[in-house]
Amino acid sequence: MNEKFVLRRVKHVNGEEIDIEIENGKIAGITSAGEGYGTHVVDGCGAYVSSGWIDMHVHAFPEFDPYGDEMDEIGIKQGVTTIVDAGSCGADRISELAAHREQAKTRVYAFLNISRIGLVRIDELSNLEWLDRELVKQSVQAHSDFIVGLKARISRSVVGASGVEPLRIARELSYDTGMPLMVHIGSGPPDIREVISLLQRNDVITHYLNGKKNNLFDAEGRPLQEFSDAIGRGIHLDVGHGTASFSFKVAEAAKQHGIGLHTISTDIYRGNRLNGPVFSMGNVLSKFLYLGYSLEETIAAVTTHAAAWLGKPELGRIQVGDRANLTLFTLDNKTVELIDSEGERRVTNQAIEAKGVIVDGEFIECEVRS
Repeated sequence: MNEKFVLRRVKHVNGEEIDIEIENGKIAGITSAGEGYGTHVVDGCGAYVSSGWIDMHVHAFPEFDPYGDEMDEIGIKQGVTTIVDAGSCGADRISELAAHREQAKTRVYAFLNISRIGLVRIDELSNLEWLDRELVKQSVQAHSDFIVGLKARISRSVVGASGVEPLRIARELSYDTGMPLMVHIGSGPPDIREVISLLQRNDVITHYLNGKKNNLFDAEGRPLQEFSDAIGRGIHLDVGHGTASFSFKVAEAAKQHGIGLHTISTDIYRGNRLNGPVFSMGNVLSKFLYLGYSLEETIAAVTTHAAAWLGKPELGRIQVGDRANLTLFTLDNKTVELIDSEGERRVTNQAIEAKGVIVDGEFIECEVRS
């Protein structure tokens, strides 16, 4: 759609009603509601608009079953215009993942799994022979426009007898490549204190609100001192909800103790999209409204905060001259049951639901199951 069209009567998260004019795929103008002009009108009907949602943790390599999905199924159809695959592929298959994105309307980046085999099996760091340092470096160099970091899944079922050694190797690879780490945390060993002591500024802890015994909070719900120290060093906190990594009780403890909300991500793949407990980005965002975060705080965690970590601030703003990269969503007053990864259920009376996206000059309606 190259002709000028207008997205009419949409609201910023602060409630201000506007029109957005779009031409040749770019934002051509932002006016007061009802004053925008275009040869075609998309009626926002009072829906909210934000820059396109960014999901920092997905699994978008459909060949890996069950831990994979189609890019647009977990991207634009969810209201998410940018996804970051969180280590589905290592050096063996990262070129295939990069090629898949050429057929997607969703913008795609990736963390490279430090294990060359990736998620072809889920103990990919249990054999140190699968960590090929030269192949990691070659992959980062070959896909510098695509790879945004290195992924290491450091929990008992993944590392086996290798313990924390894969993370030490990942740290060295981070120095060698200039790439930050995303580290999956979960059941121990290794002990969580040993894991977070190796993380540095701009590294990402994903699954930080998990309810497993080896988590970042003590028995009274207070953050571990080592966790507080890591936050002080500039560690980035990512939700990574997933099938087994988000607990309402832990999230409530984090909020009570003032742990900042950095990025909200889904860790979505085919199984937890269709069967829960994730379902959709909107469903995960609704859980943070339930927890007492404001709409502004919640949406910032999938827009400005994520864009800043990626070093792509243009993805987190609505500005004349930028590519049109927008998500339309509603905040519905209705009763919805929410479920965490522990099976705990909560009832809320407000739900965020994605309605559409604008990418490459095209308005696309969302298809969300929740």
